[in-house]
Amino acid sequence: MRTVRELKDISKQLKIDTLNSIYKAKSGHIGGCYSSAEIITALYFRFMNIDEDNPCKIDRDRFVLSKGHSAPILYAALARRGFFPVEDLAKLRNVCGHLQGAPNIKTPGIDMSSGPLGQGLSAAVGMALNAKFKKLCYKTYCLIGDGEFQEGQIWEAMMSAAKYKLSNLVCILDHNGVQMSGSNEELMPIGSPQEKFASFGWHVVTINKGNDMEDVVNCFEHLFDEKVDEPIAIIAKTTKGNGVSFMENSATWHGAVPSEEQYFEAMRQLKEAH
Repeated sequence: MRTVRELKDISKQLKIDTLNSIYKAKSGHIGGCYSSAEIITALYFRFMNIDEDNPCKIDRDRFVLSKGHSAPILYAALARRGFFPVEDLAKLRNVCGHLQGAPNIKTPGIDMSSGPLGQGLSAAVGMALNAKFKKLCYKTYCLIGDGEFQEGQIWEAMMSAAKYKLSNLVCILDHNGVQMSGSNEELMPIGSPQEKFASFGWHVVTINKGNDMEDVVNCFEHLFDEKVDEPIAIIAKTTKGNGVSFMENSATWHGAVPSEEQYFEAMRQLKEAH
């Protein structure tokens, strides 16, 4: 089992991989990748039951990246786990590669194609229902963003998950407070996600520092200690563009590509981070 220190080092590497991929592709969404880096690292390198040598095994845990524009950080995790060569990351959004702008099930290790925001949680509900009805032991994790939390389909999926008591479903909200065109408060306030999930019948857990690996690990370590019949919602309070000072909390970096100068400065900050 990897330690918190090891996971921090992996998360740093995934951020570096993501920066390289997006800079080379001249396209991508780096801000949301960096806010969710610690969560994806913890899941893929410590907590999820997955096997890179048997990516389609029936009892594997499932992961749905509903906020599909953050695919580069997921691709980096899959490559570093051994689902495909690390060298493939250099072909992000390249017609000659298999790493599209949003996850596609043609890529080894991807459980669900995504991109159209708001739909991933519905797919995750279906996966969790399958496990329940077929008496399989896997868990389904779904990572959503603040912007798509404003969409009605998310709310319908929340109702369905509670109705069927999908305690094998975990929805993680990457709650960085910023979406494509500005802050949530400017564009469409979402209020208290904790209260909203709870009102739909979910068991709610909060990670106050979602970019602190120790807090993230502690949350997942004890997530299933308390036996509940409800689906589980994790509200992870994160920072958009976390780890690169000029990207943090800025809607500009939702989908911007760094210049050469910004690339080298971002790389410096990432490599010097502890």
